[in-house]
Amino acid sequence: MGFVMDAQTPPFEHSDRLRKKAQRLIPGGAHTYAKGDDQYPVLSPGFIRRGAGSHVWDVDGNEYIEYGMGNRAVGLGHAYPPVLKAVEDALHHGCNFTRPTEIEVQCAETFLDTITGAEMVKFCKDGSDATSGAVRLARAYTGRDMVACCADHPFFSTDDWFIGTTRMNAGIPDAVRQLTLTFRYNDIESVRSLFDRYPGRIAALILEPSRGEDPKDGFLHEARRLCHEDGALFILDEMITGFRWHARGAQALYNIVPDLSCFGKALGNGFSVSALAGKREFMRLGGLDHTDRPRVFLLSTTHGAETHALAAAIATMNIYGKEPVIETLHAQGRKLREGIEQVIARHGLQPFVRIVGRSSCLAYATLDEAGEPSQSFRTLFLQETIRRGVLMPSLVVSYTHSDEDIARTIEAVDGALGVYALALDQGVERHLIGRPSQIVYRRFNQDGAAALAAC
Repeated sequence: MGFVMDAQTPPFEHSDRLRKKAQRLIPGGAHTYAKGDDQYPVLSPGFIRRGAGSHVWDVDGNEYIEYGMGNRAVGLGHAYPPVLKAVEDALHHGCNFTRPTEIEVQCAETFLDTITGAEMVKFCKDGSDATSGAVRLARAYTGRDMVACCADHPFFSTDDWFIGTTRMNAGIPDAVRQLTLTFRYNDIESVRSLFDRYPGRIAALILEPSRGEDPKDGFLHEARRLCHEDGALFILDEMITGFRWHARGAQALYNIVPDLSCFGKALGNGFSVSALAGKREFMRLGGLDHTDRPRVFLLSTTHGAETHALAAAIATMNIYGKEPVIETLHAQGRKLREGIEQVIARHGLQPFVRIVGRSSCLAYATLDEAGEPSQSFRTLFLQETIRRGVLMPSLVVSYTHSDEDIARTIEAVDGALGVYALALDQGVERHLIGRPSQIVYRRFNQDGAAALAAC
């Protein structure tokens, strides 16, 4: 069906039929909360059928330039041919066996040659397993129960130790919730105060190296120093920054070596593979050779080392090592930012729409008439860019986003901001079709019935 680059709403008949079925069969209608219907406008593609490079096609045949990139899991582009070839070659020989496969060693070597601060690595399937494995390892090594995570970073794990810190904490015992503390990014006093209040009780600090804002005044290094001074471990969650900030991780960009670090998302260009890596002193506790400490049930998953996923990871890391992937992500992201900011200025909307984040991993903020963050205006913005052939829950570029993609996106944003300006003057409810999207971390589905009715 191709692009719809004007304000004409594309058809979503097949998507709408599937939404009703999905809601009956799948809690939330999707297997990732960030992909759920409550995160998107009523007028949106409910289901994607295929992708190629920077473009996707929904089940109704509508084509979009896409900027979610699998929740930042796709760095090279959808169905990237060299990665697919590696996966296909591996699958011809089977994907899961009774004993380890040679590719597990090959992938470990490639990973540790890439992430040079780590000495051992264990692969798994998703980010939650990796971060929770790091927390368990830290608790085992230190003999302590408490952990601290950065309150400014939105997601670390589906497991109780983190979800207990959110508003969506139903089903998590209070005793577990009390074991996780929080601190603020770039606020070293908030870190210092935790160790002052709980001396000798915190097993580890876990945080992302950055969410877009660079560490200030040596924040990462000072946080690591405070950890080690108190006997705690310093863990970096590089699910997003790894393979977007730097080919060797943000830890290389910021010149810091963590005790443990976790990678995933773009590691396999969308294939399910993640990694817990770190210093041998800690990682060995999940192994077979040590006798000085109890064994740690670190990570043991039936599908953790599927051959095709490790083949995807090896191919992806090799491409990052040989081609200017990181440079391209930053260059295309800069073009996108500069073009959209010019359009925002032309509409006089600087107080209401802002582009935020690092060029390789951009997002946007949508504000209402009072200058407050607004789900209604976010939903309107998504609605209007979707109508113009762009699917952009974020502004995350891939290696395959072309100059033409960037130009078309700026054109779509220009049209969407014209509607945004009208909504500021006339009221957003006059232009938004259906209910607004909602935040994931909410305690109750106050608007759940209305949302489902609109699907």
